[in-house]
Amino acid sequence: MSKYFEIARIYMKAQLVWRADVVFNMIFTIARIVFAYLLWGVIFTGKSTVGGFTFYGMMSYYIVSSFLSQLEMSSGISGEISERIRNGTFSKYLIIPVNAEGYFAAMEAGIVLFYLIFDFLAAAAWIVIFRIQFVFSHDLISILCAVFMIFAGMFFMLQLNFYLGLLTLKYQGIGIFLMIKNNLVALITGTIVPLVLFPEIMVEVMKFLPFYYVTYLPSMLLTGYNQEEAVLGAAVISLWCLVMQVVIKMTWKKYIRKFDGVGI
Repeated sequence: MSKYFEIARIYMKAQLVWRADVVFNMIFTIARIVFAYLLWGVIFTGKSTVGGFTFYGMMSYYIVSSFLSQLEMSSGISGEISERIRNGTFSKYLIIPVNAEGYFAAMEAGIVLFYLIFDFLAAAAWIVIFRIQFVFSHDLISILCAVFMIFAGMFFMLQLNFYLGLLTLKYQGIGIFLMIKNNLVALITGTIVPLVLFPEIMVEVMKFLPFYYVTYLPSMLLTGYNQEEAVLGAAVISLWCLVMQVVIKMTWKKYIRKFDGVGI
């Protein structure tokens, strides 16, 4: 276990080299919330509620969802794995004394922990500057389930991106898979528009997909909505993580034998 902590520590320290990335990450977090503030300010003109949200409830949702979406930083894993498989340097992860998936999980943990502080400061500063009456749940079960879903959701996205990268062992390119994944994530995680504004039948279908529980439901729970879905949501995302882990192990076992690394 100490090896994985060391990997996380190294990647956390490595982020200090790319200080401009930290600044841009904070700017993107604030920009997304500002855009939501301007857009929903117009929509709420003359209205007290929209889709069950008050204006400050909607802003609270966007602050939380923007914060969580910026923390999910595993999308680059699939590209890195794909590139290393194609140029032969994926051999590195076969000879180091750690599990390949565990290596990327530790790497992701180190990066997320570093950005966690700055994303939190960006969101908090926005609340103070614009005097948002932040809405937060007081239900302990909802809060605990939301926190669990946040970690489980990030782990699922890491699993998914790791799996998509491994598909390079079978396919020449994984661009189409990444495009499908990115479109689903943009739509179903609710970072663009809260899913409660979608047709009910559409939302019910989305509940069968793991992306519903990555950002949208935790954000809703933390802002006091959808509390009846808390426990079931935690169970569903847990099940998806287990299924994804089985799929990864099967894919690894089947295709890693065909990998012929030509360099380290």
